[in-house]
Amino acid sequence: MSPKTFRGGVHPDGHKDMSKGQPVEAYLPKGDLVFPINQHIGKPAKPVVAKGDKVLAGQIIAEADGFVSANIISSCSGTVKAIEQRYNAGGARAMCIVIENDGEYTLAPGIGKTRNEGTVSSKDILDAIQAAGIVGMGGAGFPTHVKLSSKNPEGIDYVIANGAECEPYITCDDRLMQNENRAIVEGLRLVLQLFPNAQGVIAIEDNKPDAIRAMEAVCAGEKQIHVQPVMAKYPEGGERNLISVISGRDLRFGQLPADVGCVVCNVSTLNAIYHAVHKSTPLMERYFTVSGDAVANPRTMVVKIGTNSAELIEAAGGIKPGCTVKKVLSGGPMMGIAMSSLDVPVCKNNNALTVLAEDEVELAQAQATSCIRCGRCTRVCPIHLIPQLMADAAERKDYESYEKKYYGLDCIACGSCSYICPAKRPLMQLFKETKGAIMAAKRK
Repeated sequence: MSPKTFRGGVHPDGHKDMSKGQPVEAYLPKGDLVFPINQHIGKPAKPVVAKGDKVLAGQIIAEADGFVSANIISSCSGTVKAIEQRYNAGGARAMCIVIENDGEYTLAPGIGKTRNEGTVSSKDILDAIQAAGIVGMGGAGFPTHVKLSSKNPEGIDYVIANGAECEPYITCDDRLMQNENRAIVEGLRLVLQLFPNAQGVIAIEDNKPDAIRAMEAVCAGEKQIHVQPVMAKYPEGGERNLISVISGRDLRFGQLPADVGCVVCNVSTLNAIYHAVHKSTPLMERYFTVSGDAVANPRTMVVKIGTNSAELIEAAGGIKPGCTVKKVLSGGPMMGIAMSSLDVPVCKNNNALTVLAEDEVELAQAQATSCIRCGRCTRVCPIHLIPQLMADAAERKDYESYEKKYYGLDCIACGSCSYICPAKRPLMQLFKETKGAIMAAKRK
């Protein structure tokens, strides 16, 4: 099939060759593991362990506090060392369960047991997903059992497996699709059971030929599932963009994917669903990329949730000799969060660390000028906003116009406008600050 794409977007250098050819190895953490209780959109989970308790790998250590919440699972065996405030990747403090790792990784009873090899009910699937603490692993962190609990399952026409992975440097989904192609398809098949009229489409950017071949091989002969190559363009993996590309339907402002008959799940999420339903294994680990021009040996690893970020950089060979690190990002350079400390854990929805010897944002700030009214930001916006007018309203603190006239709260913070701006204006940063101010006012 020829690749499809959406209107807008940009073409940043991919830098994926740094890590995509390296072998994928499992990394076993050496230090304590830290589990924030808010690794998901929704209400934080409630700790069900106390300091001094012994825990096993696969054990629930914090229970979902309501429907829109998610269980937190220990990825190691050991002793609860503390329940205390720790910093997260964004620099905020969050309540965390700290476990002193005994290095044994002793599994809780029943974890890893093969089950549900035959017919499995929709309720069994959703219950297993919920118990496993699975959330959207592409970055959003929305509890997956909530996303899949549709009020009108017959109205879903497409379940889209998001394997686009358009963010520069990151290759964890690429390698996952090559190594766990059967598990991903089985996970997709389980989701399709929930939606009787849907077909499954696996969307992969065309700069991942090995992943495309691997997924096509396991889909051969499938009537309900097929692979659709999409053009390598940023942000091809955005939910709204994929829906447009695959279904031809436009997700209007204020709508949810289900409103246009679509469900989108990251391939990592589908892999986790397969292991939860058929292998009795909750979400304890994930594929994770450590890359960037300051890293000695960029690579993708299988890492335990809760692993310290500094450990993972060391596992990738540490910093190149003679190299000065200017910035470390949780995620990639377009949508990633600049980290003020490496003493933070990997969470369920984290997929990468990008370690850079140059800070392009800092360089751009030194060259920034007033807007030259060229309109490039509008042409590349993947959801057809007008960043120039949004920025004008944001700078005036005209929050009503920003929200209601220019639909600024629908901005996905992809950074395409900042990337293309010849005046080097920090548009995405301005939009993030403005959205934060508006949401803070709403909470009050």
